[in-house]
Amino acid sequence: MKIAVSAESTVDLTKEILDEFEIKTLPFHIFLGDEDYLDGEIEPKKIIEYVDETGVLPKTGAVNRVQYEEHFAALKKEYDAVIHFSLSSEMSSAYENAAAAAKEFENVYVVDSRTLSSGIGLLCIYARKLARKGETVQSIYDKCVKRIPFSQTSFVLKRLDYLYKGGRCSSLAFFGANLLRLRVQIVVKNGKMGSGKKYRGNFGRVALNYVNDTLEQFNNPDLSEVFITYTTAEDDIVAEIKDILKERGFKNVRVTHAGGTVTSHCGENTLGILYLNDGLSE
Repeated sequence: MKIAVSAESTVDLTKEILDEFEIKTLPFHIFLGDEDYLDGEIEPKKIIEYVDETGVLPKTGAVNRVQYEEHFAALKKEYDAVIHFSLSSEMSSAYENAAAAAKEFENVYVVDSRTLSSGIGLLCIYARKLARKGETVQSIYDKCVKRIPFSQTSFVLKRLDYLYKGGRCSSLAFFGANLLRLRVQIVVKNGKMGSGKKYRGNFGRVALNYVNDTLEQFNNPDLSEVFITYTTAEDDIVAEIKDILKERGFKNVRVTHAGGTVTSHCGENTLGILYLNDGLSE
């Protein structure tokens, strides 16, 4: 059986990784005022500059049902089955729209990833590895769903005003963090973004402390894959984090830029490490 692995652009994977694992994507929309951009085609820098210049937060638009139907129909011409991974249903209408569209087709499975960014990418990569081993689409779906609760998806942010303006951060947390000059860890749990540890200091030192704390807290990783995903960060900091992850034993340390959707909600100097924390090795 020929199986397609699919996701929205919020998967935040490079073209090289998408090609390596044959992952098909369709884009969210990013609105900067009256201008409509496709996620994946707009650089984080442009979004950050827009917010700095206007003080207005970008808006993001999920893929609608018709677009999913067209996407699945195109894939079904080439593949026998499709397994599609959507952005967490707690953050977007994408899963609901995709699930509704999938009802029009046979052998189209939609997974509520309960996560975001390259956390979704980890599930896509796992699905493709299973497909290459000859597993059925039902088996792939079941195994991927089983791993969702073990997704370690977190980021550390330089600033909270993007989340605050977007309604994802309370005024108390926002003003308290600003007053104390705190850098906040955002952790995805039960499909939602919540605050974790707080840090002080320059972003480079904070990022390194966040990485070490995360590895200590979520200390049963599947060492086959890990992502460093960020909106903006200094190259030397990213390189140092990559070395830490290699020393920890991760086999494939993949570096990706967060796309327009994550940037629109989190802003500049947002960096995360993402892996599956269930100790499996595939």
